[in-house]
Amino acid sequence: MAVAAVLAGPVPAARAAVTLTPVTGFGSNPGQLSMYVHRPATLPAAPPLVVALHGCTQSARAYADHSGLPELAARAGFLLVLAEQSSANNANKCFNWFQTSDSRRGQGEAASIRQMVAHAVASYGADPKRVYVTGLSAGGAMTSVMLAAYPDVFAAGAVVAGLPYDCARDVASAYSCMNPGVDLTPAQWAQRVRDAHPGWTGPWPRVAVWHGDRDTTVVPRNADELRDQWTAVHGLAQSPTRTSLIGPNATRHEEYAATDGSVAVEVNRVPGIGHGTPVDPGTGPQQCGSTSAAYFLDSICSSHWIAAFFGLTDAGGGTPPPDPGPGPGPGPDPVPVSCWTSSNYHHVQAGRATTSGGYTFANGSQQNMGLYNTFVTHTLRESPAGWYTLADATCP
Repeated sequence: MAVAAVLAGPVPAARAAVTLTPVTGFGSNPGQLSMYVHRPATLPAAPPLVVALHGCTQSARAYADHSGLPELAARAGFLLVLAEQSSANNANKCFNWFQTSDSRRGQGEAASIRQMVAHAVASYGADPKRVYVTGLSAGGAMTSVMLAAYPDVFAAGAVVAGLPYDCARDVASAYSCMNPGVDLTPAQWAQRVRDAHPGWTGPWPRVAVWHGDRDTTVVPRNADELRDQWTAVHGLAQSPTRTSLIGPNATRHEEYAATDGSVAVEVNRVPGIGHGTPVDPGTGPQQCGSTSAAYFLDSICSSHWIAAFFGLTDAGGGTPPPDPGPGPGPGPDPVPVSCWTSSNYHHVQAGRATTSGGYTFANGSQQNMGLYNTFVTHTLRESPAGWYTLADATCP
């Protein structure tokens, strides 16, 4: 992030570096970013395009070598574009997601990334209808920028340890957004997205959120605020349609389905990790990435699941299955559910919530429950065990 250095370590000798091609002359480049392309040995005609945005003090090279995205590009057959920040723009090489001069449509760094997409479509034959974006930390926050400012360009995006769009407009407010987080209503968050492109009347991008449940740099509350922002943009409730556990570490996977049954928003809460990109080194169909640099954390191959969310591969690791057509609709939540109604004081005493600064926060989701006292009462929904969300009107 703008205030959190992410150190990229050396690539192990046994691991071959990913081939990256620098690209110049991709446009006027008002944000003064660098562009790199990774093109797998085999690509279909009009391949999908994924844009990747690194974290602070990282580089395109570091993100390519450790995130697992090039491995997924080879498996799923997509073109990978990596944008790179410079220390001239930001001393820590963070994308300037918190500066309006770089986070608005047609301006600065956001416009440069848009130009990279246009160049990849024109020069590499990428499919303009299948363009996606993902990034870590400051790159995750810039992913939010691109989805809000260019809904006409990106079909979907994945925000990894990032923040909602337009959470901050200067360095000071960026700190508050990262920790302890900013709590707005879903309608307020959604309006900030709509204001990014006021004339837009088409479909909004689908959004996946990835966040470690022990992240103290960009606190997990930001995953909830991102969920609130994008479910509201899509006109959906903030309670998941269905939940499940995925991957080798039982990542909590929440899906928010549109009326046609497609997943418009998903939230993936990764247990036991702090701030970084979840990876799972290995050669299995659901494995990818390297942990030999800081902030690439051994847990679950997020790039695998992100590619599946984009529709580029199935969750098992192969090519996407044929579209089965409209189904019967979402099924019941497969995770056991318990509900607890009590005062905020008693929730804390029972271990279902914690208190900080006079306020109460639900364990797991870190949702703000209001003042820590015996007069404020809430219902908490527990699913899976130890994970609590506010459910005053939705608990069975």
